[in-house]
Amino acid sequence: MRTVLDRAYTDDMVHDWTRVEAGIFHAFHTTWIPVLSAALNHGVLPDGFYSLPEQHAGESIADLLALHASADSGATGLPYLPVEGGTLLADAPPRVRHRRVIETNLLARQRSVAIRHVSGHRLVAVIEIVSPANKDRPGRVAEFAEKARSMLEHGVSLLLVDVFPPGRHDPDGLHGAIQRALEDTARRYEWPAQEPLTLASYTPWPLVEAFIEHLAVGAALPEMPLFLGRDRYVEVPLERTYSEAWEALPAFWRQVVAARA
Repeated sequence: MRTVLDRAYTDDMVHDWTRVEAGIFHAFHTTWIPVLSAALNHGVLPDGFYSLPEQHAGESIADLLALHASADSGATGLPYLPVEGGTLLADAPPRVRHRRVIETNLLARQRSVAIRHVSGHRLVAVIEIVSPANKDRPGRVAEFAEKARSMLEHGVSLLLVDVFPPGRHDPDGLHGAIQRALEDTARRYEWPAQEPLTLASYTPWPLVEAFIEHLAVGAALPEMPLFLGRDRYVEVPLERTYSEAWEALPAFWRQVVAARA
């Protein structure tokens, strides 16, 4: 049974995680990832696809990895989806306010063999939920942007979920850092000052497109596209899974994070 405190702090909205230390968000983050993975496996991903939480080596965060179930997809680009499954981009473009083609230089780079999971199944897409550690120094911002560029270069699509505003080391946000890495320029990305949180979904090489939503603290998290092919995507239930992970956070910390000015 929910208490009065629960009812007061279970708003279906994105919260201000700068109110607490990084360890509190880390606890929420490690809950959100398996909840999101389970949601994708139960009715979102089409046949032949599955998701797994994955801990990367080094100082990176736990990611949600969507893996194609076939190991014979080839080394160039994304595999074709079954006839039924996902949404055709041409039929129903994602409901985001910003869509940009990024003038990337990936075509000029030497391409490698497609990335595969340790099980031998081909990596198709990644969801990155940003943590404060990804932004706490210039080197980590550059590492994150290079990791994103490398995934897109190898035909892996990406969904970036950044519920932290731009900071001293990422003044135009992690999306801006990724865009500069793709374009290999110093041109800055202009983000709306009143909506500092960013969701961005990227289609991979050879044509990188970004589908972008900016949010303010207190806004509802929209569903975002996750591309399983160059022209097909599924909608990721960010708000529903965020709310479920939020409910698992201790009531004391929900009160601190959601405190009103």
